[in-house]
Amino acid sequence: MYVGIDVGTSMVKAAAFDDTGRQLAVESRPVGLSLHGGFVEQDMEEVYGAVVGVLDALTSAVAEPVELAGLTGQGDGVWLVDGEGRPVRPAASWMDGRAHELVDRWLADGTFETVFRRTGSAMFPGCPGPLLAWLDSREPQALDVAKAALYCKDVVFHRLTGAGPTTDVSDASMPFLDPRTRTYDNRVVELLGLTHRRGLLAPVSDPVATAEARGEGLPSGTRIANGPYDLPACALGAGVTSPGDGLLIVGTCLASLVATTELDLTGEPAGLYISTDRPGYWLRAMPAMVGTAALDWVLSTTGVRHDEVDGLLAGTPPGANGVRVLPYFAPSGERAPFVEPRLRAELTGVSLESTRGDLVRATCEGIGYAARHCLEAAGLTGDLAVCGGGTRSPAWMRLLADVLGRPLRVVEGEVGARGAVLAAAERYGIGLDAKAWTEPTAVVEPDPGRAAFYTRGYEEHLTRLTQARARARA
Repeated sequence: MYVGIDVGTSMVKAAAFDDTGRQLAVESRPVGLSLHGGFVEQDMEEVYGAVVGVLDALTSAVAEPVELAGLTGQGDGVWLVDGEGRPVRPAASWMDGRAHELVDRWLADGTFETVFRRTGSAMFPGCPGPLLAWLDSREPQALDVAKAALYCKDVVFHRLTGAGPTTDVSDASMPFLDPRTRTYDNRVVELLGLTHRRGLLAPVSDPVATAEARGEGLPSGTRIANGPYDLPACALGAGVTSPGDGLLIVGTCLASLVATTELDLTGEPAGLYISTDRPGYWLRAMPAMVGTAALDWVLSTTGVRHDEVDGLLAGTPPGANGVRVLPYFAPSGERAPFVEPRLRAELTGVSLESTRGDLVRATCEGIGYAARHCLEAAGLTGDLAVCGGGTRSPAWMRLLADVLGRPLRVVEGEVGARGAVLAAAERYGIGLDAKAWTEPTAVVEPDPGRAAFYTRGYEEHLTRLTQARARARA
């Protein structure tokens, strides 16, 4: 049995696979988010307890010895720990918006662009640079007592194994890593006013760190590999490794990734280049802030159940009877394929005649337009795979194929956990058949007529977005 652990933003999962890649079992447990005044935080003990809980349940459900475990999880944010890996304060999530004024200032004075030209990382309020700078100004005592500022999966690895603080090149990519040298750029640390906090940055293990479990959740002595984080792990789990091929993750975060061997730090600063375990290979990432979270908000607001979505989409025409949604619901604004910390969602064209189906379809279409914008900016030229919770809706997948105007290779199941296992197997020299592990479960073709309709709708979306960005800056 091979175990993949995926520590998500709202759900922690552990999946078991056999050596052919067949998924044997999945255990999951929700974890909470605390939202208040632009702050978005998580209880690290709750997150770690959920990891141990799902692993206990999984190893009880599948009576096979654990050959290997791979770990992945949400990226960005700041997870401050002491020398034992215990929390110094609640984790600041990647969704956190408290540092937006710092990002605004760095956008205005050129720091933002300078950092992008050096690292390929377009900072946003919920990434470690702004968050650490905010904490240094407002909560310096927390940084004074911390041993390390880690990423989510690094905290779990630290606790499961007792190994020292460490991260990998993928998590370190935002915003301090030089993608050419694969080491921290001390000039960037200096530009963000954090030189005196440089010691908090975890050592970068290249390739990913390995250790043995201490007996919590996994049997003592189980081999574990730490990383990559969830976006590159999903790319591995979906088989997106050839330059030009892309992946769309329709999850809490709407993430667009394109594999590349070209490092181009010109153009509009946005998204990031994620370093991978293969030097000279990157993922050009455009991780928009909100994906399924936008639809979840609309569903909860309108009282629609998730199992009603497909029926509402089928019963509402393309264009949602004139209702339009700009799906920028995150309290920290947007980060890809542009950075606009003050941008917020907009619903237009709503009248007393509008239905719940119109609102749901308009939201799904708006998310699709945002995905198309990100994929174009990331340089998609090859095949496109899609994964994430949104794939559970066949009607939404058909809509996405039409909006994007291209076939979708749908990869279902626990794709991030699958990628974590493949990364761990490579690190330990275990020869798994990656092609067999990453076969798509379906291919969804676009309808030519609807694709042409949505091409016109996409141009209208870009116009509305330009106007909304201008209002956000006013």
